[in-house]
Amino acid sequence: MTNEAPLADVPVVILCGGMGTRLREASEKLPKPLVDIGGKPILWHIMKTYSHFGFRRFVLCLGYKGDLIKEYFLSQRSRLNDFTLVLHGGGEPEYHTALDTEDWEITFAETGLTTATGARIKRVAHYLDAPRFALTYGDGIGPVDLPALFAQHTASKRLGTLTGVHPAGRYGEMQISGDAVEQFNEKPSTQTGYVNGGFFVFEREFVDKYLDDDPSEMLEHAPLGQLARDGGLGIFRHEGFWMGMDTYRDWTELNHRWDSGDAPWRVWRD
Repeated sequence: MTNEAPLADVPVVILCGGMGTRLREASEKLPKPLVDIGGKPILWHIMKTYSHFGFRRFVLCLGYKGDLIKEYFLSQRSRLNDFTLVLHGGGEPEYHTALDTEDWEITFAETGLTTATGARIKRVAHYLDAPRFALTYGDGIGPVDLPALFAQHTASKRLGTLTGVHPAGRYGEMQISGDAVEQFNEKPSTQTGYVNGGFFVFEREFVDKYLDDDPSEMLEHAPLGQLARDGGLGIFRHEGFWMGMDTYRDWTELNHRWDSGDAPWRVWRD
């Protein structure tokens, strides 16, 4: 686990297959990662956070309405620029401006409509061509110090590191000791400590040793639980802002923060 790769070469896997059933008011016709904050999908905000720190390779695990996520990125050039299109004869658009899109390399992977999180990761294993990879969910944002996360993970020599956060109480709490996760509980009745905020780093071998292609394989259940019991799961403590966009109320708050200029996750500068 000593091999180093520049952050620009590290694959960033983003779980984009969820249906967002508790976000119906905002996402009835959209997959959850395309629900907007300030006119841009939350997925874009997450990718901008990684991009700010030097990451540029993304693997999107698609599921529910994944075609709309593909279309969003495929149409970026025409959305940003002026162009003339001659309909007769099927000609290509003639672009009159050259506003740049992001310097991102994006792999769009169909991982199944109802596939669980662990199986989605297993199904993109052939795209994970570096010694380690990043992983996050398509609905949680925060100004996480990603280079520091990677540095801690590398120094720890563990197979996995997750980011622990302090949100309000509907998430699963973890039992930790030092910088190790001893027990991973999905949703306890009381909550006083850190919870899983996503923003993981895993060694590539984690996929082969702990994940299964069974469509019901949840990353957050047996795989992380077993990794923690084996002493292979570390925690990176993030003490600042973090929020998951799970409900209409969350979506409203995030948009209010963006519109008012109080968006702590905006670490990038346009």
